Amino acid sequence: MSHSDSPAQRLSARVTGRVQGVGFRHFTRTTAQQHSLTGWVRNEPDGSVRLEAEGPRADLETLLDAVHDGPRPARVESVEAEWNAATDAFSQFEVRYA
Repeated sequence: MSHSDSPAQRLSARVTGRVQGVGFRHFTRTTAQQHSLTGWVRNEPDGSVRLEAEGPRADLETLLDAVHDGPRPARVESVEAEWNAATDAFSQFEVRYA
């Protein structure tokens, strides 16, 4: 079964550490777009980064692995992830501004 044939899922994640002001949202968006995922990423008032992404599980796991490292200036301390069924609520992957 190819990635595009597997049922879509939703990944909800909260990333903490030095993840704001270091290009983390752009890094996340670029990685998600490379895997044709949809959703969004945004900075949170508490200094964390929140993301919602939908697509094939294998591609979402690749994104999740990537955000554990982040871009070079970032220092990720923790990633909390939750999996759910996709809702097809998004048409692209974008940076959101709170």
